[in-house]
Amino acid sequence: MRYRRICIVGLDAYGLLSGEGDLRYIGGESVQHVLLARAWRDLGHEVTMIVYDDGQGARRVVDGITTIAAYKRRAGLPGLRFFHPRASRLFAALMAADADVYYQSPAGAATGITAWFCRATGRQFIFRVASDSDCEREHGRLPLWRDRRLYDYGLKRADLVAAQTTVQANMLREHHRIESSVINMLVETPRQRAVAKDIDVLWLGNLRSLKRPELVLELARELPHVKFALAGGPMPGASGSTYFDDVKAAAMRLPNVLMPGAVRYTDTGEWFDRARIFLNTSSIEGFPNTFLQAWIRAVPVVSFFDPDGLIRRLQLGAVPATLDDMREAIRGFLDVDVYRENTGRRARDFVSREFTSAAAARYIELLEHRPLRERISAADRGTVS
Repeated sequence: MRYRRICIVGLDAYGLLSGEGDLRYIGGESVQHVLLARAWRDLGHEVTMIVYDDGQGARRVVDGITTIAAYKRRAGLPGLRFFHPRASRLFAALMAADADVYYQSPAGAATGITAWFCRATGRQFIFRVASDSDCEREHGRLPLWRDRRLYDYGLKRADLVAAQTTVQANMLREHHRIESSVINMLVETPRQRAVAKDIDVLWLGNLRSLKRPELVLELARELPHVKFALAGGPMPGASGSTYFDDVKAAAMRLPNVLMPGAVRYTDTGEWFDRARIFLNTSSIEGFPNTFLQAWIRAVPVVSFFDPDGLIRRLQLGAVPATLDDMREAIRGFLDVDVYRENTGRRARDFVSREFTSAAAARYIELLEHRPLRERISAADRGTVS
């Protein structure tokens, strides 16, 4: 594999990469951006990341990875800020990175801007699907028409579209006539340490309605002798704070629910170490980083969502159909230690084998077999190959 200059467009990732600032609200894509950056660095590639300007300086090297600040999070005047500074300074940052390969996620206006830059300058572009919603026909989770159109433009002009699951790959084929490659995510290997299992059921994520944390409280009422931890902070904005406050007020009335609020990403591993079961109640997902964090620590996952049927097929936890089923699945794991421990070992072995830094090399291998000009020609015809 030949040496490449690789640029990751991961605006939110600077704090996690550097360990600076408030790390309580960290999205799953930022985790993958940083893990990929380190893996590509370790493979001998030159890695740059385009990030928000949070006062760290225009250009800074962190742990062998160069960061370029594009623009401040709230810079510009409403109605005009998309063009300046956002689009103009993102383009300038793409130019300053001077990479051979540009990698971007999640779906949004930056997808189209990055694709256009790569198309205009003869660079290669990787887009990474971050959620099943990225594959939907109308991109309805993007609120602005402009962002939907730019995302659609970029998606159709990526040299490589990387999906998290075969479900996403099938959706892209059906809805957009796009062929993608399923590439596993990366997981951070935890430090080996003995920790008391003092949490029966852990729920951890950003508190937002689509993740349905209120279902945890329903389960806690029905399982009063089971200790739940509901960890996570509010989404930015007034509505996010209101929702968080409502959930917190309800949680405080339940003696078997611990709700610590937002947890710094660097501290999340300790919560997984303490848990017997990890619980997911989301209505929509892609492939949650939290599943990998649980499994690498031999913690079974109980979830309504099952990426590619892995949980059920490989027996890595339980996939209930109803809340009543979820309650019984929790009871089963807590009542039979050997069942829970065997499931956890299976999960740990699976993740240790499949979700490694080899995934970073896979991106480059696939690019070397997907010529840029063939991809552009297909996009111009309204299809992709």
